[in-house]
Amino acid sequence: METSPDHRFSNEKLTTILDQAGIYMCACPAQLAAQMLELRKLHQYQLGCMTKAPDLEASHRCIAAAALRAEALLEDALEEVLRLEGWDKDTLTMPDNLRARRDSEL
Repeated sequence: METSPDHRFSNEKLTTILDQAGIYMCACPAQLAAQMLELRKLHQYQLGCMTKAPDLEASHRCIAAAALRAEALLEDALEEVLRLEGWDKDTLTMPDNLRARRDSEL
């Protein structure tokens, strides 16, 4: 499944966030990334349904459009959360202060 050119976060970048968050036990960015990946799957599924069930195309088009809108909202939120938490925008590496916080809680 390819990423739309309108996406600010590719599937690969979302997976990087999931990996970083998992390593450092920071679930919030990972939750956003996971939901965005699921919405992309839903959108692709609906596109397939439109060709398989033309009599229900309007329903599938409605769901596909809603998935795109929902993902755009989560993408805005993820971008803001990463900025607020101080993640490296290029490498999507979690900041040292969050790693230190995790270490102090173990």
